[in-house]
Amino acid sequence: MNLLFGRTISLQLRLTVAVVLSVMLILGDRYTSGGTLVRTSLNTLVSPLLYVANVPYEVFSLGAKSLDTRDRLFQENEALRKKQLLQSELLQQYQFLLRENQQLRALLGASSRQQRARLIAEVLSVRSSRYSHQVVVNRGAIDGVLEGQPVIDEMGIVGQLTQVGSTTSRVLLMTDTTHATPVRILRNDVRTVVEGTGKINLVQLQHVPHSLDIRLGDILVTSGLGGTFPEGYPVAVVTEIDRDEGLPFSKVYAEPVAQLDRIRLLVILGKMAKEEPEA
Repeated sequence: MNLLFGRTISLQLRLTVAVVLSVMLILGDRYTSGGTLVRTSLNTLVSPLLYVANVPYEVFSLGAKSLDTRDRLFQENEALRKKQLLQSELLQQYQFLLRENQQLRALLGASSRQQRARLIAEVLSVRSSRYSHQVVVNRGAIDGVLEGQPVIDEMGIVGQLTQVGSTTSRVLLMTDTTHATPVRILRNDVRTVVEGTGKINLVQLQHVPHSLDIRLGDILVTSGLGGTFPEGYPVAVVTEIDRDEGLPFSKVYAEPVAQLDRIRLLVILGKMAKEEPEA
């Protein structure tokens, strides 16, 4: 049987037939629906082969992700172990200092420190506008919370409770323009007041004299004045000081310690209960 492209056929004829067939296929695919049908059928037949060919890559990717996740978990676990070890050492120091403080207060005849009950709450929604910063938590009157109770996160002061309902409450964040927090500078114990600016990452110190000993990086903690916030909780870090002599007061701004833009779990500090003295 003689083949079309057998050895007896010249190269010119082969090229001519190939070009004619190519042109016919191109025109047929362009102006008829048969080409689309054929192409769809071929894709359908080839699809299983593509999936099978992609299996090694998927298996390799899955294994790589599994190894990466495992390595990351090991690293995170190791970091958490180190952090726990350091915190355990700090806790041991804290317990020693607590006992020492109680003994000193007993010698001085001073009243003992008061301790607050703690209740964990979860943020349900965020109610924020340009100047008002509030969140709603899943604790209410049935949980024993009251308006005005302070709220903190794992870093520091967040705000205080307002509009307590039966099962939910609203937390007024410390960056709200209507919120003020009595603070003191940790370095020198100078007292002042921090007020919200309407910006989630910025607060300001009001009526700061030009002569006030305050520096960039100073840590502000609650002073305990006013009775709302207990003393000693971190509030903010001073980030900007403008001592313009043409103004009656310096402009001092600070960044809240609490991560107010990503809070999820909060701690509500409850009514104060007197701490039992140790034997």
